[in-house]
Amino acid sequence: MSLHQLLLSLFLLLSSTISTAAATVAVSPVSPPSSDLSPSSSPTPKLPSPSPISTGTLDPKQQTALDSLNIPTPKDPCAPRPHPSFAATCDSSAPFRLLLSLSLSNCSDDVALTSTALKSLSTLTSLSFLNCPIPIVRLPTELALNLRSFTSINSLKKLTGVWLSRLENVTELTVSESSITASGPSIILSNMRFLHSFTLSHANLSGFLPKHWHPNLTVVDLSGNSLKGEIPLSLTRLENLVHLNLSSNSLDDTIPSTIGDLSSLQSLSLGSNSLSGPIPESLAELSGLTHLDLGSNQLNGTIPSFIRDMKSLKYLNLERNSFHGVLPFNETFIKKLEVLKVGENSNLCYNRSTFGSKLKLGIAPCDKHGFPLSPPPAKDSSSDDSSDNTDENDYGDVEEKKHHGPSKIVLGVAIGLSSIVFLIVFLILLSRCCK
Repeated sequence: MSLHQLLLSLFLLLSSTISTAAATVAVSPVSPPSSDLSPSSSPTPKLPSPSPISTGTLDPKQQTALDSLNIPTPKDPCAPRPHPSFAATCDSSAPFRLLLSLSLSNCSDDVALTSTALKSLSTLTSLSFLNCPIPIVRLPTELALNLRSFTSINSLKKLTGVWLSRLENVTELTVSESSITASGPSIILSNMRFLHSFTLSHANLSGFLPKHWHPNLTVVDLSGNSLKGEIPLSLTRLENLVHLNLSSNSLDDTIPSTIGDLSSLQSLSLGSNSLSGPIPESLAELSGLTHLDLGSNQLNGTIPSFIRDMKSLKYLNLERNSFHGVLPFNETFIKKLEVLKVGENSNLCYNRSTFGSKLKLGIAPCDKHGFPLSPPPAKDSSSDDSSDNTDENDYGDVEEKKHHGPSKIVLGVAIGLSSIVFLIVFLILLSRCCK
């Protein structure tokens, strides 16, 4: 093979290699980091399943009552079809079916309740309003006594404790974001002998917590009101209570020492009050507790070590109190939690040998005597922060290089091309020397 043929072959090989490399780079962009999280679609709300369908239609009197409310209703209110502002279930009576539950949502200004219409709807056992700020009317006695569930969320103007107290047979009562005129929750609760779930939240309630509670209660939520005074011992005798939320009130005194008697409790929220004193030792008895919020109070003393032995705990808020001493938690316990808040306890500190340097707790590390270290001067603090940020940035750079640095294929192609170019130049020089 002549020298010119050799040079031509090397040139064709070089062109083919360059094309292949370009194609490889073009079709193989650096992929972004994969994510295991896929966007979750919101499930379609399901209406309560109606009773078995019969051939009857809705009772004409009840149909007329619905029409008088000026609400958009389906042609057949008992049909199990979703509707944006109306939901109902019916029994299977014949020839005419009767309403069992009614839910109104996002009401317009034209909606008007009347006692006459409600009297025709006295077969209802469940009545709920969502975003329906319409004036209330007097409930007919038959309907008031027949209801087992009543809900008002951001609805019903001028609600009073007396009006609600007539719902004597309800097992579930929920009023939220609806102002209630009452001297306290006692007047509402006193006549409800069958109540299981009791929620009056963000309802502008004042006064004191009731002294007497019905033993069947499983949910008590009185959060976001202006209730004051102490937490009564009678509240801790509710053995079936699962959820207790008294947060965002003006409660004072101490947490009852008998709080551990609530053996079924899973969620305890007492945050944003004016409670003082230590965390009661009896809290250790609540083995099923998953949510504990005692933040934003005036609690003091040391944080008891038994908290780290509460195996079901996932949410723990102790921030903005006056706790002191060494934080008794270890890294294993903290990693098990989904939420931990202990910041803004100025006399609380953590053992640096127990936790990694990257863990941010919002409290100072302890000195050798178990007291919080004084904060360093501003300059040193900035240096420390810069050091921490540098570490974090360096880690980020490593990750970025993993995803965006040159791949092994590209490096190999570049080395190969360089070798071929060097060989071509060498052969050209050699040919000139041989002439």
